[in-house]
This record gives sequence, C-alpha cells and structure tokens, in this order.
Amino acid sequence: MSSRVEETLPELVPFVRAVQARRPDDGTWCEAWTVRDVLVHQTGNAEELARVLQAFLDGTPVETRGFDREDPHRRLSDPDLWATFLNRCERLAEVAAAAAQELSPDTEVRWTGRTVKAPFFAEHMREELILHRWDLTGDDRTAVRALNEPWMTEHSVTSVGRPLLERGRAGLRPGPGGRVEGRLRTPGTDDVVVTANADSGTIRLAAPEGPATIESDAATRVLLLWGRRPADPARWHSSAGPEALRRVRRLLGGY
Repeated sequence: MSSRVEETLPELVPFVRAVQARRPDDGTWCEAWTVRDVLVHQTGNAEELARVLQAFLDGTPVETRGFDREDPHRRLSDPDLWATFLNRCERLAEVAAAAAQELSPDTEVRWTGRTVKAPFFAEHMREELILHRWDLTGDDRTAVRALNEPWMTEHSVTSVGRPLLERGRAGLRPGPGGRVEGRLRTPGTDDVVVTANADSGTIRLAAPEGPATIESDAATRVLLLWGRRPADPARWHSSAGPEALRRVRRLLGGY
C-alpha cells in the first residue's frame, strides 16, 4: 500500500485490518451482507469514484453506473477480490491527487444524477470505509471516534443526504398530504432536520429549535442517518412518541 493511498484514504488501514480479522462469510451489522459482500461493495465504490472523476479530468464526463457495477467483482475468487480492492483504492488515490492539482475545490462534477464538488470523491470513499468498517466491528473505539468526526455528519447531510432520504421516502409512502418531519439533535451542534411528503424530501443542518425527535451523540446520529443502530440503544433518547419515532426511523432507511 503506497503512502499516497494512506494519506488520501487514512481510514483504509483500519478497514483492511477489520476485514482481515474476519472470515469472508462472517455476518455483519449490515444484515443482508457478509464480510465478502462489504468488500465487493467497497471495490465497486472505489472503482466507480475513480472512473467518474478520471473521465471528468479527461474531458469526457460519464454517468454513474448503478450497483450492478459490483457484479463482476462477485465472480472473483477471494484472493483476486482482495487484490482488486486494493488496486482500486490505489487508483482512486492517484486520480484524487491529480484532481486536487488540476481542479478548483469548487469544481462541480456529475455523480449519481446530481453535482458534487471535486473533493467529494476521496471524501466519500473515506466515509464508506468508516461506515462499512462499523458494519464489521460494531461500536469499537476506532469506529466511534471516526463516526464522531464533525465532517462525517456534514458529508452525510450535504453530500449524501438527498439520495439517502429518497430511498427512505420511497419506502415510507407518506401518502397525499402526509408529512414526516424530524429533528436529530446532538448537544452543542446544529440539528439535522429531515422532512418528507409524497412528492419530495429535504435534509439540512439548522440551529436547534423546539423539541428533538431523537437526541444522541454524534456517532449515533450518523449511524441513524444511514439506517443503522448502535449496539447500545441507551445512546439515543426520544420523547416524540412511538408513531412519530417510527416514521422518522423508517424515513432514515439508509442503504
């Protein structure tokens, strides 16, 4: 592993160690996935992030592929999958470094039907490494420390929030005139405010106001945004009532 990839993706080494400590067929906190499934997903993430950013640098932008991009990796042997994952991470680090030299940080690049800023590509892979490491390890010290970082909340809300919310909104089906609204609060920070109706959904950071739907530490709030739950339910609190809480948690369905 090169120094460049470790500098660009500092969360890669902890993720790698977590994978190596488990069998490929071990279960994870992402209930439908084994460790191997997580590695397949991460390989596809690194590959697609690099492919889209490189195409933009080449002046021939491409649209983001769907998750069927992972299918070829599922057919690989375990050793070949591991080698491919590391190769794709190295490639992403190279492309991200080139983009940092050639593009302004405010340059907008198409990604999954929307535009994101150029630094998004490396940052999003970092978030994926943190989140899916938690899928492997649960609430260990490394996971909680990384999830607590303020940029993780910022990235989840501003860079990924819309597609996250759309997936949850589609599953919620609030119905004509129906509306779901929730405030996720971590003391000392802005609230994360989510709203949804039959036509659209929004997610934003806002100053604390009124009662919170859910109050928690920052790491737990990031997990909730991604449709996950900490092992200890006492890390979050709510007085919103069962129906309001159930609707907000369904909206935050994650991936």
